[in-house]
Amino acid sequence: MKLQIVYHPHPALRWKSQEVSRIDTGLKDMVRQMFDLMYEAKGIGLAANQVALPYRLFVINPSGDPNDKDSEMVLLNPQIIRRKGSEEGEEGCLSLPEIFGPVTRATHIVVDAFDLDGNQFELEVEGLPARVIQHENDHLDGVLFPDRVAPEVRATLQPLLDDMEQQFRNAQQDGSMPDDVTLKSQLGELQKQRATG
Repeated sequence: MKLQIVYHPHPALRWKSQEVSRIDTGLKDMVRQMFDLMYEAKGIGLAANQVALPYRLFVINPSGDPNDKDSEMVLLNPQIIRRKGSEEGEEGCLSLPEIFGPVTRATHIVVDAFDLDGNQFELEVEGLPARVIQHENDHLDGVLFPDRVAPEVRATLQPLLDDMEQQFRNAQQDGSMPDDVTLKSQLGELQKQRATG
């Protein structure tokens, strides 16, 4: 299955993902493709929703360097169990290209997750890695960073979001993109496939 990054307002970006219950070669292939797409787009994190997969997983590399394999992380079924501090920082998103805004996040977090070998682990991070994890974790609940900016900032971003939506709807009208009903049905099918094995 060839993956590609989807853009606002693709229904996958508002989908509340289901937990990963099985790790197999198919899932590992998805993860490899996600890293490739993330680097190609010059990103530092990518959630499964962003490639139209309804699963609770994301990949990150806060260094953004494809050669820095030590900084690569895959988090399956992540849960942020502790948050400390608060800091505002500018965020962007690969599904909202060219759109940026200040978001307040916890400076220090503890996250519980599983790796690609099925091992559970706990990770304590701060600074940029903490911000990236919180941003990607939001994706898994169908939350985008503009949902978290101040109302006056949201007002300045709205025309850009509306423009993206218009382009998306145009693509649906000319047939180069399936309609929302079809896209949601595809997400439901993918969810069922991995739930039933």
